[in-house]
This record gives sequence, C-alpha cells and structure tokens, in this order.
Amino acid sequence: MQAQRGRGLIIAGFAAIACLMLVYSRYQDPSYITPQAVDDFLRMAVGFYVALLISFGGIAYGLYTYHKAMARAPGGMLSTIAAVTWNSRSKKIFVAVFIAYGIFFSLASGTLVYQPDVTFSYHYGVEVPSAQISPCCDAPGYMPRILVYLGEHTGLQIVPINLILQLTVSYLVALNAAIAVSAISASRKGKGATSVGAVAGLFIACPTCAGTLSSVFVGTASGIAVSVALAQLQTLFIAVSIPVLLAALFLLAGRIGEANGRCDIPAGE
Repeated sequence: MQAQRGRGLIIAGFAAIACLMLVYSRYQDPSYITPQAVDDFLRMAVGFYVALLISFGGIAYGLYTYHKAMARAPGGMLSTIAAVTWNSRSKKIFVAVFIAYGIFFSLASGTLVYQPDVTFSYHYGVEVPSAQISPCCDAPGYMPRILVYLGEHTGLQIVPINLILQLTVSYLVALNAAIAVSAISASRKGKGATSVGAVAGLFIACPTCAGTLSSVFVGTASGIAVSVALAQLQTLFIAVSIPVLLAALFLLAGRIGEANGRCDIPAGE
C-alpha cells in the first residue's frame, strides 16, 4: 500500500511539472508582453515556481515512501537497491554526495556563477543583493528564469529545466554512491558505468543556459558562441548520463544479489 502511494506521488509530481511546462510555454510569445500585462506575467511566474516547489515536495515524499516500502518488500532488483541503501551509513553517504554533487553540478552548468572581473552593481546597474524574475520569452522549460545577485561577483541563474535535471542527476549519482558502499566487490565494469554516468551528468543541466548566463553576466560575444556550441551537445549528454546512471544502479544491485545468493537483502538499521 505504501509503495503504491509513493509511486502515485512520484507520477503525480512529474505529471504536474510536465503540465506546468506545457501551460507556461503557451505564453512565450513576446507579443503578449504589454505594459498592462507585465504584472500579470510576474504573478504567473511566481505561481509557476510555487507550484514547481510543491511538485518537488510531492516527488521527494513519494520517493521516501516508496524507498521505505521497497526496502521491506521481498525480491526484485528495486527491493535490493532500496534494502541495501536503507541504513544509516548509506543515508549519510547519500545526503553528502547529493549536496556535494549538486554544488559541483551548479558550477558546471552555470547555475552558480562567480565572476571576479565583473562588478554587477557597476556593470549592470542592479542592487546587490537582489533578485529579478524574467517571465518571458524562451523555449519551453527555460522560462520563467530567476536571476539572483548574491554579491558583487557571485550570482545564480535558476531555470526550470536546469533545476529539474540537476535534482534528478544529483539524486541518481547519490543513490549510486550509496549502493556502491554495499557493492565493494562489484566488477570494474559496474564501477566504470557509475563514473561515466556521473561525469556525463555534470554537463546535461542546460548547457544553453550556462552560455546564456555568461552573456548575461559577462556580456561578451564569446559567451554566446559557447552557448550555441554547447546547446548542440545537450541532448546527447541527457541521453547518455541518465540511462547510464540507472543501468549502474541495477548492475550494482545485481552484483550484490549474486554475492548474497539472492535478490532480496534485509534492510539495515
């Protein structure tokens, strides 16, 4: 029952996110942005992020509930993955890797930016600290965008698709790290798959946004050129990293199952 509830929350959360993206993309026509409509667009953008955060919360609780239920369920690869990571050591490793990889991912993707040669208040006439929201206009998933000026040289650019990919890949990398603790005897092939997935995952978080952020904060033609070049590789990185990380989970779970002579491993305390 708990497993079904958790699975339902996960599906509902991702469905809600897909609907948000679809609905918001219908208003990405510059002709809609009139002086009279600016306030309405800003309110809609704020509502978008509120709904997105609620969806993330539902998915997170669903994952927790599903993981807990599967850790106590007999048999199956998913039960093995859940069981071997449902202990205090694996949980600590998961949290540490999730946070560390998320920060590293933010730097690699351009979500978190440090520009020592640019003074934001001087070059862009903004208050520091401050935040701005851009409700329009770009491709589906790239709007609304939030720019946060944390300091004179440090900023954030929050893009919906970037945020979703970052959380997804960081979760998978952290789960791989947690299960690897219980799979020390896994073959080189299994370890290699995890490493490849983690490295590839670094670059899937909206490379177009990374280049766009360079042009926004630095204002150079080179930033735009890099944006165009990286955008061509985005689909490839997404196609490679997530399936590899998922495959690595099942590969490591299989190694653990073989080592124990069965697929259902008792959950740790």
